[in-house]
This record gives sequence, C-alpha cells and structure tokens, in this order.
Amino acid sequence: MSEAEPHLPGILPVLSRGRHRNPRKGACFMELASYLAGERWSDHPTCTHSLLASVARLANDHTSDAGRPRLAQLIPSVIGLIGDDPHIDALITLRCSTIALPVAGADRQRVLAVSVLVCERVLAQLDGRRQGSLTPGSERVLRAVPHATQWAHRFTSDVPLRLTAFRRKAAPHAVRCAIEGAAYALISDPDVLLRSMLAESIDICAAWTLKEASDGVVADATWAEACRLTTAVSRPGVTAAVRGPSAAS
Repeated sequence: MSEAEPHLPGILPVLSRGRHRNPRKGACFMELASYLAGERWSDHPTCTHSLLASVARLANDHTSDAGRPRLAQLIPSVIGLIGDDPHIDALITLRCSTIALPVAGADRQRVLAVSVLVCERVLAQLDGRRQGSLTPGSERVLRAVPHATQWAHRFTSDVPLRLTAFRRKAAPHAVRCAIEGAAYALISDPDVLLRSMLAESIDICAAWTLKEASDGVVADATWAEACRLTTAVSRPGVTAAVRGPSAAS
C-alpha cells in the first residue's frame, strides 16, 4: 500500500472521464479534490501541484471504469500538496517515465528514454552530481530497452538544458506520454500501473513539500457529502451512499 492512501469511510464516489460543468454532469478526480478543498468546482484547482494534478487527470481519464474507484481513495491525499521546488517536477516525471518505459510501444519508448535522460540531467544539476551520471533505477530500466536508449542518447547529446522550459513543456509532455504508454500497453492490467504512477507521484510531492500524504484527511461527513454529489458506490460489505437531493452548480 502506498503511503498516499488515507483512511476513508466505506463509500466511494463514482469518477468519470473528462471535465464536468457541475457534479450533476459527473466528476473527475481533480474536480472532487477541488470540492473537498473548498475551492470553486474545477479540474485545475490551486490546492495541488500542477504536474501532480496533471498526473491525476490523465490517470483518471485513462483508467477503466472498473478500476477508477481505486483512484478515488487517493483524492484527499493530493489536497494541499503544492510547492515550487523543481525536484518535484523532475522526480514525478522520472518516476512516471520509468514505470511506463518497459511496457510502452516502441515509438513511446524513445520519448520516455529521452525523458529519463533529461530528468537525470535536471536532477544532476539540482543536486550537484556529475552530468551524465544515472541513478540505479534509471540505469536499470534503460538497460532493458537498449535501442531506445541509444536513440535517446543521440537525440539529447546536443540539446541544451533549460529548467524553465523543462517544467513548463517537457515534463507535462513526458507525463502524458508515460500514462498513455502504460494505458495502451499490451499488458493484462494497465490500471495497476496507472494507479502506481499517481500514488508514487503523490508520495514524491508530499516528501518535497514537507507534508505527509496521510495528512490529506477529510471529515467523514465531508467525504460522504462529496460522494452524494455523484452516484456513490460501496466498498465490499459497506452500504452504498444515496445521491443527495441537490448538487453544487
């Protein structure tokens, strides 16, 4: 179990893909996070680091209907995870890329191998490590895809490193590629990888914002009300919540 998963009552909201104007139309992961945080209904709330929120939206949209309730358990954990440390962007991007790289299709493997190398360059610069050095996890996953790795080394050899551009463009693009690579991989249960990307991204963000992921706790009554805004489902052995008579607009 990830450290990100909080204690919750036995009911879960039904999450659905995409953006929704209000809870009557449905709710995605970050929209319910905005509600629980007391913000205006939005899938881009200010309560969560922007790249982590992007991971959450993408995981929500690419997870199957059957698997999405397991993502709902993580919603309270993203609330309050905000920060400007560039380590967060680099580490989330690196973790998503290394999870997806072994299973992604060939075209995406090249992009993800580039992402791993670029993230390692960013982290080396931030941490004062020798440029070109790799952490053991990255070295291991790159060895498993030698052709993509050779291509990535050639592609990145003359590319300058600009931290601002990495955070604004490269990191979100790589995260999208990683999640799509896992979602469309020819594996038995891509939902497991998607949830791992989100849960581990939450843990990374929690560590670098000096906030425990388990601090993302909401009152039982608040959680139950959020569930009633959508059609809620029960965990095994627990009675399902009933849709409330009204919803936020």
